Amino acid sequence: MTDYTAVTSDMAVTRTGAIKLYGADAFARMHRAGRLAADTLDMLEPHMVAGVTTAEIDRLIFDFCTAAGAWPATLGYRGYTHSTCVSINHVVCHGIPSDKPLKSGDIVNVDVTPVLDGWHGDSSRMYLIGDVPLKARRLVEVTYECLVLGIEQARPGNHMGDVANAIQLHAERHRYGVVRDFCGHGVGRLFHDAPEVVHAGKPGTGPELKPGMIFTIEPMINIGRPDVKLLDDGWTAVTRDRSLSAQFEHTVGITETGCEVFTLSAAERGH
Repeated sequence: MTDYTAVTSDMAVTRTGAIKLYGADAFARMHRAGRLAADTLDMLEPHMVAGVTTAEIDRLIFDFCTAAGAWPATLGYRGYTHSTCVSINHVVCHGIPSDKPLKSGDIVNVDVTPVLDGWHGDSSRMYLIGDVPLKARRLVEVTYECLVLGIEQARPGNHMGDVANAIQLHAERHRYGVVRDFCGHGVGRLFHDAPEVVHAGKPGTGPELKPGMIFTIEPMINIGRPDVKLLDDGWTAVTRDRSLSAQFEHTVGITETGCEVFTLSAAERGH
């Protein structure tokens, strides 16, 4: 049986295993934090070119977040020493910034989580560097479509399995692999909270979606098999078969009638 708990403003911020249900004030704060995450990724657009290093990307993100009065949640998290994760080509997630320059043909995921007034806005986006082959472009397009289809199932009365199944069906229709080793998560005043948000599953399974839930949907889709391995640095996850991987992530909140997406880009907002 899934436990849910309504969150009041004076409650201690702890991970209890119960799924937190937030009110209107929390949603407003998440909109502000999510908007900053989206603005951070929008800011990067002109900088994502061949020759830029992932360390430079990391610095740009730190400067942008701190100038807005926020702090990058990853900086200092479990000993991590950077403001973002930058995952290139066959890196599935948690790529560590370095002096390595991007090159034409790369596909790159940048994952940011600014903490603004104690609330986490979590989002990631793919960038295409220079002349990207059609096969890689198609992977990125389908991965974004998977995210959109998952979000469409994020409404009260549905279950996490409905979100997962929509993502899985679309990816596997294109003969892509859906990563199982990593998942989305509850988020709010905590960086990672209940529930786990898997991206492959059966309809009607998993926790029921209820108004007030806030969580990320962040499918990781591989051109090849879904299997991944962790590198010796303890962070970087790569495809075991060295095939390309792509990911998009949004933070959403369940409402009485559907969901709100807190991390929409300017393009997704229509301006």
